[in-house]
Amino acid sequence: MTSNVGGVDRASRIVVGLAILSLTLFLEGEVRWFGLLGLIPLATGILATCPAYSLLGISTCASGSPASGRGGRA
Repeated sequence: MTSNVGGVDRASRIVVGLAILSLTLFLEGEVRWFGLLGLIPLATGILATCPAYSLLGISTCASGSPASGRGGRA
């Protein structure tokens, strides 16, 4: 799986994911389960790949960076 989420994008996804996930602690009743939607940006930030970016052909990785999925020569 190639990376298509850059450094700043990754960090913001992780922070937003954790913030949304924290809603499960503060909300009550049926609404608290919406906090689990925070798992989506959290997972894409940790894995550095976004399926929606892949479908749209978007990449926020710097070209030629190790995180872009282009490893060094063998």
